[in-house]
Amino acid sequence: MTQPVLAAYIRKTTGKGAARKLRKNNQVPAVFYGPGTETVMLALDYPELEKLLKQASGENIILDLQVKSDKGTESKKAILKDLQVDPVKDNYVHADFYEISMDKEITVAVQIQLINTPIGASNGGILQHIRRELTITCLPDKLIDAFEIDVSGLDIGDSVHIRDIELPVGITSLEEGHLTVAVVAAPTIEVEEKEEEEEGLEIEEETAEPEGESAEEPSDKKKGGE
Repeated sequence: MTQPVLAAYIRKTTGKGAARKLRKNNQVPAVFYGPGTETVMLALDYPELEKLLKQASGENIILDLQVKSDKGTESKKAILKDLQVDPVKDNYVHADFYEISMDKEITVAVQIQLINTPIGASNGGILQHIRRELTITCLPDKLIDAFEIDVSGLDIGDSVHIRDIELPVGITSLEEGHLTVAVVAAPTIEVEEKEEEEEGLEIEEETAEPEGESAEEPSDKKKGGE
């Protein structure tokens, strides 16, 4: 499997001021690290990073990082570990790359996607997506973009658990099988309304006067007490 290529440039300046200067020059500060390498401070061309991310089909991006320095260019296998985005401007402000080896397993979180509409939804049920990611281990070339789960057969009260997910060969889940991924819950509004109606009837019954009796005592009882 061919990985995308991204050029990176070693930078010697650090700190907030240096990072702001890079961003003004249409670059993104980044860092490269891993178990077998020293931490390296990098700078990326913003348009190149943006292009790579648009072409990527998933969140876990494995790439060939071309690290350029005065000594030349060195190719590193890496996974995009973290990408920080400005919440106001919605642009990329920092990237973390983690070194990997193609013959060693990696641990990542992969999205869980629910597809199709459950039959329980036509009966008023509500599909609840409880767990949206699954933590797995696998070799880098076995990594997939997402787990797709067909929920069309779920009726009200039915659920899907982690043990129900069909894992491709070479992928191992690190989470317990009994954990719920999705469930079709019964509608709650109708139940609440019914309970309120029943409570209202109980109050009416308690406050209603018994038939055949009035608010005043019978006249003969009054005479007997005089």
